[in-house]
Order: sequence, then structure tokens, then C-alpha cells
Amino acid sequence: MLSELTQAMVVNASVLAAVLHSDLGRARKIGPMRILRPLLIAGAIIPLFIDSPVTHGTGLSLELIGVAAGLLGGLAALALMRVHRSTSTGKPVSRAGGPYALLWTLVIGARAAFSYGSYHWFPSQLDHWCAAHQVTGAAITDGLIFMAVAMLLTRTIGLGLRASRLAPLTQPDHRPTPAAHH
Repeated sequence: MLSELTQAMVVNASVLAAVLHSDLGRARKIGPMRILRPLLIAGAIIPLFIDSPVTHGTGLSLELIGVAAGLLGGLAALALMRVHRSTSTGKPVSRAGGPYALLWTLVIGARAAFSYGSYHWFPSQLDHWCAAHQVTGAAITDGLIFMAVAMLLTRTIGLGLRASRLAPLTQPDHRPTPAAHH
């Protein structure tokens, strides 16, 4: 079995790569695979990396905070993405650039830095905090994974909803206009 640190880094790298690959650009097609791929990634992450979520106490609170942070991060990501219809195909497309990539990189980088730091920079302080609050390291890892998955799912579901609500492109009216009567 992979260490908790390795698990967290695999999740971080997978989410960042998947999101940036699918979202960055001017006219990224929004089709079934673009929506389905992140859902499959999320579906694979949960059973692979979370043995049994905590169901009480501070550990549960941390997991719920992770979900809430992921929802907020996903909504922020959606705010940085434009969804519209392609003028050439009429199909839904999105546009995301530097600010979008920066948001994802900062969020995932901060999560990775915390994971790394918990093993190498501040393990004794974290152990003391965990003992004082009766939290396991697994609950912290679960919270970080739930954050990643919630952010990914919020962004994906929001993208799908925004694409489905786009008005159809209107075709210019090419009928001749009646001449003005004087």
C-alpha cells in the first residue's frame, strides 16, 4: 500500500494534470468525455485512497471542511472560466487561461506543500495537534482528498450545467426587408 504522503501527491498530480489538460485554451469542446473523465477520476480516487472515512468528532469535521473548501474552490474555478457556443460549430465550448491555471496550481500546490510539510517540516507539531484533538493522520489525508475531489466535481458539474443552459446560436435573418413606402 502507498504511504499517505504518496497517496496525497498522486491525487494532487492527477487532478492538476486532468484539469489543466482538459480546460486550458480558447475553445475547449464540452462533450460527454470532458464531463465523464473527471467523474471517472473522482470515482477511482475515492475507493483507491480512502479506506474508511471518519464518521465522528474532529476527524469528521476536517473531512467536511475539506469538502466545503473543495466546493468553494470549484466555484472559484468556474468563475474564471467562460462557457459559450462556438461560432463555427454551435456546440458548447469553454475558455480558461492563466488565472484559471494559477488558481488550480496554487490550491493544489498548497495542498501538496501541507502534505509534504506534515512529514518533513512540522511532523511533531502536527502529531501534537492530532493527539490534542483526537484526529488521525488518515482523517487529515481524507480531508485533503475530499477537497480535491469536491473541487473537481464542482467544476465539472458546473461546467456541464452551464453548457446545457446555453441558448442556441441565432441565425441571422436573411429575408429581404420590405422597401420603405414614402
